Amino acid sequence: MALPRQIVYEWRDDANSPSQNANVTTSLVQQDSVFGLLTVTAAIGESLDGLAAQQVPVVGFAQPDWGTYQNFFSYLYAASPDTIGRYIQASGGTKVAFVTTGASTFTLQVMARYQAAFQAIGLGTTDAISYASSTDSPARVIQQISAVGADSMIGFTTSADFAAIAQAARAAHLDLSSSVALTGYDHSLLPTLGPALSGVSFPVYFQPFEAGGAAIDRYRTAMTRFAPETFVPEQQFAMHAYIYTDIFLRGLELAGPCPTREGFISALRKISNYDAGGLIAPINLGNNASRPLDCYAFVKINPAGNAFQVVHERICSDGTGN
Repeated sequence: MALPRQIVYEWRDDANSPSQNANVTTSLVQQDSVFGLLTVTAAIGESLDGLAAQQVPVVGFAQPDWGTYQNFFSYLYAASPDTIGRYIQASGGTKVAFVTTGASTFTLQVMARYQAAFQAIGLGTTDAISYASSTDSPARVIQQISAVGADSMIGFTTSADFAAIAQAARAAHLDLSSSVALTGYDHSLLPTLGPALSGVSFPVYFQPFEAGGAAIDRYRTAMTRFAPETFVPEQQFAMHAYIYTDIFLRGLELAGPCPTREGFISALRKISNYDAGGLIAPINLGNNASRPLDCYAFVKINPAGNAFQVVHERICSDGTGN
């Protein structure tokens, strides 16, 4: 009687470096003979051609143009900026300040996409207002925001930087209709940054933890069982990794008792209603790379800074939703 197959994995850190990513992916594929890769890194882009040539399945964090690789899978290649724009408009915003930490090419490209989308739906936008915590004062950022007449802001920043800026806005009595941070939906941040981030909103591309339900319960149970070192499982990147892993396991399951890379890729491409067990709205893994996510949720940190609250479980790029 054949023994059941077991799944084992190897960890590698690419330090968010394209050259190091090339080294670790080559090592995993050639020396360790891995079947496929699970990735949560933006540095894999230069490795994708080689992985595609070898038909190595890759599941994980994506950038919009990675959808051309048939061996690459993600549940989210891009989220429609229009949806955040509609959220800001619904909150009374008319002109949005764009705040950034650093000025990497990737960040500036993403920011330009958001600026164009906001302008297309009638929102005014500012140029990038950069902030470096080591040399800048958050009060200076607030002065710039006030000087250009912005009544809301969006942060392409670290959570700590956005917290400093949001706190400076309150100290200056700058009445912003909304402040949106693209990252920071992480319960482990609340004890240290929660009060400074009170009132800040975050887009959420899965069922919010606070919404509860069977899918969230299964996630928490799985994290407690398989990742007990994660004392606070309510973290957006932990959830992303959980969903990426679920996609990979689904591909292995569908590839059959003797899975091949080609069979894995072919099987996943045929799934037209993947929902991660209820954690996300159903997507078609055959073409979702060409369709930005139009509808998603928003949460906000409460006035006390000790909890997230669901503002919308679903709002869409046309402004509809609940």
